[in-house]
Amino acid sequence: MAMNHGSENLRLVLGLKARALREAHGWTLKQLGGRAGLAVSYLSEIEKGKKYPKPEKLLALAAALETSFEELVSPRVAEELSPLSAFAGSDFLREFPFELFGLEASDLFDLVAADPRKAGALLRTFGDIARRYDLEVEHLLFGALRSYQQLNGNFFPEIEEAAERLRADSGWADAGRLGEAALTATLARRFGVAVDLDTLPAHRELGELRSVYDQGPPAKLYVNGHLTAQQRAFAVAREIGYRVLGLTERPVTGSWLRAESFEQVLNNFRASYFAGALMIPRAALAAELGRFFGAPRFRARSLPEMLRRFGATPEMLFYRISQVVPAEFGLTDLFFVRFFRDPERRRPRLTKMLNLATVAVPYGVSPEEHSCRRWPGVSVLDDPDLPGHSATDPPPAEAARCRFQSEPVEFLVVALARPLALRPRTISSVSLGLLVDDRLRAAVRFLDDPALERRAVDLTCERCPLPAPACAERAVPASVLERQRRLARREAAIAELLG
Repeated sequence: MAMNHGSENLRLVLGLKARALREAHGWTLKQLGGRAGLAVSYLSEIEKGKKYPKPEKLLALAAALETSFEELVSPRVAEELSPLSAFAGSDFLREFPFELFGLEASDLFDLVAADPRKAGALLRTFGDIARRYDLEVEHLLFGALRSYQQLNGNFFPEIEEAAERLRADSGWADAGRLGEAALTATLARRFGVAVDLDTLPAHRELGELRSVYDQGPPAKLYVNGHLTAQQRAFAVAREIGYRVLGLTERPVTGSWLRAESFEQVLNNFRASYFAGALMIPRAALAAELGRFFGAPRFRARSLPEMLRRFGATPEMLFYRISQVVPAEFGLTDLFFVRFFRDPERRRPRLTKMLNLATVAVPYGVSPEEHSCRRWPGVSVLDDPDLPGHSATDPPPAEAARCRFQSEPVEFLVVALARPLALRPRTISSVSLGLLVDDRLRAAVRFLDDPALERRAVDLTCERCPLPAPACAERAVPASVLERQRRLARREAAIAELLG
């Protein structure tokens, strides 16, 4: 199998072949070093794919390994090494952000190369799974971003500080709602980027995109004028974020078409984080949440009031809360979930998730399973007022204490729903879940409000142990759970028979 990628991949393949040849001879690194006249530490770096020797050293190494120079440096490898060779040349190895997790690509390569035959079988299996479930590098990049957020508790002080500095420099430090006009003026005056609201809505192919950036010159940000004022303000604030944070590798669209690199994914997240911090300042939000949490009764109207206070959409507000409550209130076990329900498909579909909790959250394990309809983020989609709503109307809210049936875990879950601005027949809901523990009990006075509904929930209908009479919302039988129970019964019967 031949390689066709860059120098890093050539280093990895050279190391793979050198190690395989050495082990075929049964030599240690010290023995090979003596034959080749090379230091053990240097040979180790070669085998790990971290060094590519000069020609004279490659000649000495080839002679010591009793192979030809051409065979050693050729990108072709033996059949048993071909999965590792393919791995070395894969988009995954090139694009995955190992450095964020304190690793290098060669570290992972060294692990899988320790036993090429077993590693090859493992990598073939992963490849088969990826093809079967249509997994792409793009999925891995967004998965890596979620892991990066989890490692940092979804809180990034340096971006918070950058947003606070801009507010202070612009005279917005004590301002209330930061609107579209002020942000658009700042983007034009300080960064030389004009905003066009008319082109995208009239474009046949691009009418559903939120924004498109043209670096020019002159630079221009096309923002879809059919978005709400809050969404347009966020698009402009994110563009400011790219410039304040000095982020150059970026997508040109506000709605993802294709993630070309992790740098794009990460920088888009950073700029979006900046936009949220700029429009919803940390201290102001913490004060609002302190009043909300401190009330003895759950006040649903507090949430639309916060939306108006900050000029935010439900998604902007809830996602921003997920960034602030761990740092301000010590509530670190939480999740954020977004569902869409399209008119053509009544079943809600999960479109965004961030889980900072140590337990499961409401998502369908398989795309074909039915998410539990008792979760507020799903049930709010059936609010009778939604069909007549627009994206600018106050969104319906639901809240409940949701206890898992499969394990003793409970969440306080709050959800809001609204039609999408660019696809008004599609309803979107966002949910924020906070783990009910001693920290939440100390922070949230209304947690024991008798009016706050208690609900028994699970991940999906297919996995829920509640009998049908006890759950009017059940969409389908508990088929997955029944398979698991049947397997457990058979295993117990076999153990009894053989015991």
